[in-house]
Amino acid sequence: MKKLLFLAILMATLAINAQITLKGVVKDSIGNPLEMANVIAINQTTKKLDSYGFTDSKGNYKLNLTQNSTYKIQASYIGLKTTELVVETQENNLTKDISLEGDDSLDEVNITYKMPVTVKGDTIVYDADSFKSGTEKKLGDVLNKLPGVEVNDDGEIEVEGKTVKKVMVEGKDFFDGDSKIATKNIPANAIDKVQVLKNHSEVGQMSRVTDNEDNVVINIKLKEGKKNFWFGEVSAGLGMGMNDSRYLAHPKLFYYSPKYSLNIITDVNNIGEVPFTMRDYFKFTGGFRQFGDGNGTNFNVGSNDIAFLTLRNNRAKEIESKFGALNFSYSPKKNWDISGFAIYSGNKTDMEEATNRVYSNAGVDKDNLPQYDANDPSSRKFIDTEETQDITNQKSDLGLFKLSSSYKANVNNQLDYDIFAKVSKQQQLQSTLSTRTYLNADDEVVPINQVSEQSPFSINQNLNYYYTLNDKNIFALEAQHLWQDEDPFYNAELEKLSFYNLLSLTNVNPNAGDSNLFDVSQNKRIKTNKFDAKLDYYYVINPKSNLNVTLGSTLSNQQFNSNIFEILEGNKNNIVASSTINDVDFSFNDLYLGLHYKFITGIFTFNQGFTLHNYVSKNTQLGSVYKNDFTKLLPDASVKISLKKSETLRLSYAMQTSFTDVNQLAEGFVFNNYNSVYSGNRELENSLYHNINLNYFSFNMFNYTNVFGSINYSKRIDEIKSNTAFIDVNQVRTSINSAFPDETISARANFQKSFRKFKVRVGGNVTYAKSNSLLTDRQTNEVRNRLAKTFSHSYTSKFSTNFKNAPNVDVGYNVSINNSNIGGVENTFTTHSPYINFDAFFLKEFIFTSKYTYNKVLNDGRTIDSYGFLRADLTYQKKDSKWEYKVGVTNLLNSTGLNQNSSNDIFVSNSTYVIQPRIAMFTVKYNL
Repeated sequence: MKKLLFLAILMATLAINAQITLKGVVKDSIGNPLEMANVIAINQTTKKLDSYGFTDSKGNYKLNLTQNSTYKIQASYIGLKTTELVVETQENNLTKDISLEGDDSLDEVNITYKMPVTVKGDTIVYDADSFKSGTEKKLGDVLNKLPGVEVNDDGEIEVEGKTVKKVMVEGKDFFDGDSKIATKNIPANAIDKVQVLKNHSEVGQMSRVTDNEDNVVINIKLKEGKKNFWFGEVSAGLGMGMNDSRYLAHPKLFYYSPKYSLNIITDVNNIGEVPFTMRDYFKFTGGFRQFGDGNGTNFNVGSNDIAFLTLRNNRAKEIESKFGALNFSYSPKKNWDISGFAIYSGNKTDMEEATNRVYSNAGVDKDNLPQYDANDPSSRKFIDTEETQDITNQKSDLGLFKLSSSYKANVNNQLDYDIFAKVSKQQQLQSTLSTRTYLNADDEVVPINQVSEQSPFSINQNLNYYYTLNDKNIFALEAQHLWQDEDPFYNAELEKLSFYNLLSLTNVNPNAGDSNLFDVSQNKRIKTNKFDAKLDYYYVINPKSNLNVTLGSTLSNQQFNSNIFEILEGNKNNIVASSTINDVDFSFNDLYLGLHYKFITGIFTFNQGFTLHNYVSKNTQLGSVYKNDFTKLLPDASVKISLKKSETLRLSYAMQTSFTDVNQLAEGFVFNNYNSVYSGNRELENSLYHNINLNYFSFNMFNYTNVFGSINYSKRIDEIKSNTAFIDVNQVRTSINSAFPDETISARANFQKSFRKFKVRVGGNVTYAKSNSLLTDRQTNEVRNRLAKTFSHSYTSKFSTNFKNAPNVDVGYNVSINNSNIGGVENTFTTHSPYINFDAFFLKEFIFTSKYTYNKVLNDGRTIDSYGFLRADLTYQKKDSKWEYKVGVTNLLNSTGLNQNSSNDIFVSNSTYVIQPRIAMFTVKYNL
């Protein structure tokens, strides 16, 4: 690996040393410099495009050319005539200014040679073939080679530091709400151009009155041979793990025409390649956004999922996946589009995990506390440790469905409707051995067995109507309805249940000599109906200023029911104590009126205003009603400074109220797991947030340098916090409004520079947070505040080459440091992760790729784990053949596990997961 990396860097260095620089200024006929003019250099010997570039804000251009060669230099700008000149290079740098004359036809410039990158307003167009080296297989491989574009391990796309909101193909939505399906499945050989649409607005008439700076969309243009024809691939493979056989089947079909499109993707395998994880399912929005994002209210109904462990691909002992997805679009008329998708994902996962948790407890016998000072109650501290070994089996069947319609009667009227449904059936079986496990009468260690099941569903509907009365008056009506039904079930069988008396269980205490296990279960049912609607009126004062009046409301109703029962000698015994039963009806209403004024002066754009809210919340339980009714004025303001065309600085402030949902209001006990129960607090009130953000962004097409950074500060007053009482390491938790504010300050920065043959990137994230929680001393009933301080920082560096006729490497180094100080107990975990990816196209028919990552984990400077992952693939495809053959091996080093660590207000955790063994596969693919 080191030799290959050295060779690639040496070749890049030699290529740079054999070049000279041609620079100058591009002006119009009266001498004004032209920004974003195209300048290209065509080698007169090879007749190929050797270099290209854009002018900066002062008209400067720069081209890297080969020594002792002859070039035709071509400069072009929309609306002006293209100018050509011949340049002969020697061994010294050259300077040539270029003047462009006016063109009365105002037609777009006709360029004979494909420009690798072109810029038209807010659209950047990349010619995909200009960046391909021949080893790319999927869209994600192509995007990673484009200047200013990155694709992370989860398939999410970032362009110039901003997350891509959606991916389209030929202008049609591709599984709206997720970019991973696109980056992992669209074939690289079908891609002609990649269009990056910045400041994108789904509604044309709204673009001049709304801020779309963070809306980035990617549109894929297909090669001509892929339009109006079916294309895709069918892959099938067989292989061996360490002890058993492996399989893979992965057919994909695509069809695009001006009137309709159809995409079919399937995948069945047991090699750990999970096409659609549970994490993807829970974060998949279907393109729906949170309604209260801009009005100052934070009220999101919680998800009562059963806390599945969500691991990344190939990060479990065994994974078996089934996946099927269909995406379509149809245009009955030019002004009416219908689209939608259906996704099914079924996974079976086996996991083994060893975990060490260090608790910071309160309320133990002071005789065991040498550091305890009777005159200083705050010195009451103790550390408990629990080690567990978990064997987990998960089964899940997940389904997502969406249907959308967009009708544009004319340029002044647009009506959109969407319906999005999520359904699932999930089960988790977990067997735990703990150092806190007690022996039975036969001195045998009895495992703790837990079962979690649920079959929830949700239906989300969205209706939007946009109407432009005239140039001065614009209206927007948006409404959204959520119907959600969740039914989580939990069962635990264990030898000791420390809080059995709190739950009024009738089983005798096993510690008194009875060998019966506790067999306790809980049913929950949470039904949610939530309706949001708002009407926006925009009065356009002039092209640089407008007024916005908003009238809106949120109406929500939730019903929460739960009960606990135990199994005694095979019979079901319902627990009827009021502390174990929940029957809660919770309603939340928010009626608000907002006024905002936006104006532009020079390089400044100001947007300021306020929203006046009337909140009414009411929860009915335990035979009584608790109601809260108040009015709140929430201001917000922002200023954007446009330093240059692609360089901005933005400062914003917003005050926000945050409300809990029914889950934290229900006062009957609810199981979190076998050693933690939770009881809500019906008198919880709202929290008040102060948020300040400063963002800097710069993307320079002249030298392909991308810089962005942000600093965020948040102060949360009356935050809803946990109050925990310990019984050994077991917790009884509730929630209260904290009298102490929480504060978080975070910063993020990234620098990326692209050269013609390689790309470099460095970046980092830093977060410092102070949060408070409460602990109740179970001996003295003393309640005291615990301050938790966390300081997390991570840094990344990356160097990538992009040679057409030489091997390429992608080498980087990541380090993350997580420091926590909880109640005076400090812990620091550091993870070093260098990596190198290598790919080579050789003998015109072979492709070799490999990926290696090394991880070293330290705790307070002491190495606690180190492991590496290596995979390699060799692919053969004869020129012009549709058949492709691949031999691949994953986990070549046969690493046995990976490490994860985390901290919260209760404990610091360090875990090791068992992962899949070395797997060798032979795969055949047929390209349609």
